[in-house]
Amino acid sequence: MKFFFCFWICFVGAITAGAQNYLDCHFAPGWEQSGLKRQYTPDNLFDYRDGAAEGYLAFSFTGMQGIDCKSGTTMLSIDVSDMTDAESAYGMFATNRDPQQPIVKIGMGAQLLPQSLLFAKGKYFVEIVETDGSTDSNQTAALQTLAAKIEPLLEGRNTPPETLSWFPTENQISARLVPESVLGLKILKRGYVATYNHGQAFIVIEQSPESAAEVMKKLRDRLGPTSTAAIADEAFQLKAPYLDGICIFRKGRTIAGYTNLPDSQSATTQALILAARIP
Repeated sequence: MKFFFCFWICFVGAITAGAQNYLDCHFAPGWEQSGLKRQYTPDNLFDYRDGAAEGYLAFSFTGMQGIDCKSGTTMLSIDVSDMTDAESAYGMFATNRDPQQPIVKIGMGAQLLPQSLLFAKGKYFVEIVETDGSTDSNQTAALQTLAAKIEPLLEGRNTPPETLSWFPTENQISARLVPESVLGLKILKRGYVATYNHGQAFIVIEQSPESAAEVMKKLRDRLGPTSTAAIADEAFQLKAPYLDGICIFRKGRTIAGYTNLPDSQSATTQALILAARIP
């Protein structure tokens, strides 16, 4: 029994050590650890992130491990959050990035700025941020070096969720995962929204064609009166307050469409293009 207990302690310790080996300030030459490593769960994340914690929890946050690194008077914080699945991790990244700045190829996607680097890989969302209060420094080299060491140590996919590729890219400003109430409608529980120079598109994937058909019925009742559109398995169009011209269609278990266009026919025209891109 004593042997088994010691073995179990060593086994758990090895797993914990392996899970934390991506937190090392020495990944970048000239940087040293400052203070202890930190760890947070959904129960105490508010102690660290305060008002921002709700945003993490919305994306299925289960835990965070972090460390502070120091070089001279410069401080960088590294926080790695476990978001349960890759879709949620990328959703967290897309929500926090600046849509006016480009995405660079680190993991599933990254954004590199002079004082911060955000990226997602697998179920992990990584933030490396300068925290010493400087407003004009450029830590690009250190940020890139740290990310280059951390990224290979994180398991999981390094390509964005496939659903994002279904959105047309022309005139697209941004695309992100909305963790709840897509378009502000509770009926659409979770899905992707792409914003364009004119209008926005959305994609929600239900459990089955049958459950998707039921959601379509509820949408008609919620938004009506509607008129039928000839797209995929079923579709309807209308013009409604706050969403303007709308066209929503169902293709198998996928519900998608366009909103915020001048009229319902414009939305239907764009919805036809989107429907053709969805497998």
